[in-house]
Amino acid sequence: MKRAENRAAKAVPLATTTSTATMPEIRDGQSVALLQELHILTRDGKLNQDSRRKLKQVYHLYQFIEPLLKELQAERGEGGPGISLVDHGAGKSYLGFILYDLFFKGLQDDSHIYGIETREELVARSQELAKKFNFPGMSFLPLSVAESTESKLLPEQIDIVTALHACNTATDDAIHFALKKKAKYMVLVPCCQAEVASVLKKNKGKALAKSALTEIWRHPIHTREFGSQITNVLRCLQLEAHGYQVNVTELVGWEHSMKNELIIATYKNLPRNRPTERLREVLETLGLEEMGNRFFTEQVAQASA
Repeated sequence: MKRAENRAAKAVPLATTTSTATMPEIRDGQSVALLQELHILTRDGKLNQDSRRKLKQVYHLYQFIEPLLKELQAERGEGGPGISLVDHGAGKSYLGFILYDLFFKGLQDDSHIYGIETREELVARSQELAKKFNFPGMSFLPLSVAESTESKLLPEQIDIVTALHACNTATDDAIHFALKKKAKYMVLVPCCQAEVASVLKKNKGKALAKSALTEIWRHPIHTREFGSQITNVLRCLQLEAHGYQVNVTELVGWEHSMKNELIIATYKNLPRNRPTERLREVLETLGLEEMGNRFFTEQVAQASA
């Protein structure tokens, strides 16, 4: 008898939404079915440790993005144009779907989220989910970040550009995309940065005689760590040289992820000369002049002339 009762209990479907009282990790009113389809929740509504970590990262990022969305809303007022957001390297689109579920689905306008991802099977799966949950304001495109910059499938201007754990130069491509699309906001979590470190390593022999500062990256492990650090420093200077105000913080506690740096850039049309000079000076000091194209030093110089 008890076995039959247990089977019957398991057969009862979960509610479509939940509350913080019944499941404190989940936002009040959020779609349980969507979280299950994203494999953040198990079929019986449980969170495993990996899912809890993933959800914590996305929610923490949402806390930074939500005020930007509300600011755009306030600027445009009732009846104004919708908000456009592009998520680069979307993967399974955890961020895009949770943003839509928590914020975009309640909007009565043409606001839209675009997910950019190279893996076509993930794009197809995300398209299916958007259709299943009736999220008409979501599109998914099988493009690289670099390809998306030239794609006619995206609007001429984008309000917010996100790139969560975009590996190596994909973050720089996302910045290039955002600059071309005149994005007001960028929210970036860089990952696995190797390009600058490889140039530091290549030029190490010449640099060692140039300055005692080269001791900072003389040993291979320091080359890798310093290369990662200086990559983000150069990105911040580049953004400032294009008139953005830049804030850098951590995404979540270091116990969750070592790829933890969060860069938030807001276009303010700030003075460009000093960060442009600093950007060029840092490249020259570290023997990274050949990286000028990656960080658009010529375009920056022309813009500030």
